[in-house]
Amino acid sequence: MRSSASNSMKLSDWFLLILLSILWGGSFFFGEIALSALKPFTIVLSRVSIAAILLNIMARATGYRMPSSLKMWGAFLVMGLINNLIPFSLIFWGQTQIPSSLASILNATTPVWTVLLAHFLTKDEKITKNRFIGVLFGLLGVVIMIGWDVLSGLGINILTQVAVIMAAISYAFAGIYGKRFNDTPPIVTAAGQITGTTIMMIPITLIVDKP
Repeated sequence: MRSSASNSMKLSDWFLLILLSILWGGSFFFGEIALSALKPFTIVLSRVSIAAILLNIMARATGYRMPSSLKMWGAFLVMGLINNLIPFSLIFWGQTQIPSSLASILNATTPVWTVLLAHFLTKDEKITKNRFIGVLFGLLGVVIMIGWDVLSGLGINILTQVAVIMAAISYAFAGIYGKRFNDTPPIVTAAGQITGTTIMMIPITLIVDKP
């Protein structure tokens, strides 16, 4: 049995979680600003290419080398597709028609989809009453923090709203698929998938956006 200490979060863990929330939530706001000057795919390519460069430098600086296995790179490409390319593209495209606040709420449905998909796609993460209630309370908290009035935009621009929800579902699939990287250093997994995303985004951006 694990000790209670191993299940508790340290103050530093809470700080990192809050910092991550700020950075992740802020990306919707800054994405809306970027869309005033750039096209969606161009923004996605810029985002992932800069991240790929930095993560590969960090991986090398911390003593890790990227794998040479084609099987591993195939997995990186799949992860990059469902965790970055699809959701980033759908969210930025969706934000061309809906406000960033509504996009962030729709994206916050990711845990709900993850719980539901994990129930059917995994053997050890079956849905429980408490787990589902917890997810719903978390989603409710997001809505309350941003403001109930933003929900008045639901029903308008249905297609773009569905696109953001599909992005959330893609994230949920990625969360389940990512279990195969449990034995891979996180920095290597991050660098690998974001590099794969960059490789896939280059032709898409050149063909569609023609930057």
